[in-house]
This record gives sequence, structure tokens and C-alpha cells, in this order.
Amino acid sequence: MIHFRSTGLIALCATALACAPSEGARVASDADSSATTAADTALDDSLTLARADSARIKGDANAPLWIVEISDFQCPYCKQWHDSTYRPLMREYVESGKIRFAYLNFPLPNHANAVPAAEAAMCAGLQGKFWEMHDALFQGQAQWSSSANPWPVFTQLATARGIDAAVMRACADADSVLPLVQADASRAMEVGVKSTPTFLVGSMMLEGAYPFDAMKQVVDSVLAARGP
Repeated sequence: MIHFRSTGLIALCATALACAPSEGARVASDADSSATTAADTALDDSLTLARADSARIKGDANAPLWIVEISDFQCPYCKQWHDSTYRPLMREYVESGKIRFAYLNFPLPNHANAVPAAEAAMCAGLQGKFWEMHDALFQGQAQWSSSANPWPVFTQLATARGIDAAVMRACADADSVLPLVQADASRAMEVGVKSTPTFLVGSMMLEGAYPFDAMKQVVDSVLAARGP
């Protein structure tokens, strides 16, 4: 099971405090300055990834159940699930505080624009707009999925949803969130994911674009087994 916790942020804050110069510290040498700059850069990168990571999680932190969607923005079956099941699932379970929901990237190698789409969404997350871009990418999938250069469409979709497209593109060009996208795929493979969409419902794994009624039965049974 993949667990999303806030301990990473706590650890990063602890690192930041540990890196702060103590009172009366000696004047840094050039070597010290270089090491400090490298450490600060690494910390900034880590904080960026932590922000992007938390942006694709929604729901009450005290919800009794996690659901993790492992998905590919270019996958037609992922779009099918998004169009039919995602919204009623959010209304009935996330908005009511029953589940906490997270999106994990699993861009398939046969989908040429899947990684750029994942980067666009994660970069939008740094502006607090992951879910807006998530929805836009699925809704506009036909516009960009077969394009040699999907970014003009990504720009249009982002701008229409109040996302600063230039900042989003700069983030993607710098590969700022690419390590997180790659780590997502690695974690998914570690737990045995082979196709998209796949869902982790507590300790259960569901493969395929489950319709809402079928997914509701699974979620209700898992919640009932956990008790009040």
C-alpha cells in the first residue's frame, strides 16, 4: 500500500532548521558557501516536490479510508472513469469526509504526451490548481493526446481555468516536478500496478474503469469492515 503522510514536510522543516547558521558562527569560506548553496538548492527542490505532492491530495485528513487513483492523463479508459465515476465519488465520499483521495501518475510508455501532461498537472499544483488542470486534461484529452506538441493546448486549458500558463510551462521546462512523476510510476510498479486506471482502496487493488455503482459497493464494504 502506498501511504501519503505529512512526515516528509516535517522532516524538511527539521532540515531547514538544522541548516540555519548558529549565532556566532565563523565567516563562511568559498567552499562553505558552495556547500550551503547546494544544500539550499536541494532543500528548495525538496520543498517544491513536497508542495506538488500535497496538491494532488483532497479530502479530510481524518477520513477513515484512502483511495489512490493510479492513472495516465492520455489513457482513454482513465478519461472514461473520470467522466463517469470521479464526480459522484467526490460528492458522496470525499465531500462528506468519508475518504481521502490522491492521484498518482503512471504515464504509459506508449502514450507520448502522458509525461508532459503529468508535468503540466503537477506544475499547476504548485499554483494550488492541480485538480483544475487534472479535470481540464481529461476533458480536453482529444485535443492534445495525438498532438506533436501538446503545450499550446495545455496553455489554453490552463488559462481558461485561472492557471498562470507561463509559470506552469517554466516549471515543466525546468523538470521541476519530473522526479515526482517518475517516483510515482516507480511506487506504482512496486505494488504491482500494470495498467491504468488502477485504484488502491485501503489495502484492496481495483483494476479498470469501474462504474460508480460498482465502485460504491467496494468502498461501502471496506468502510463497513472498518466499523464506526
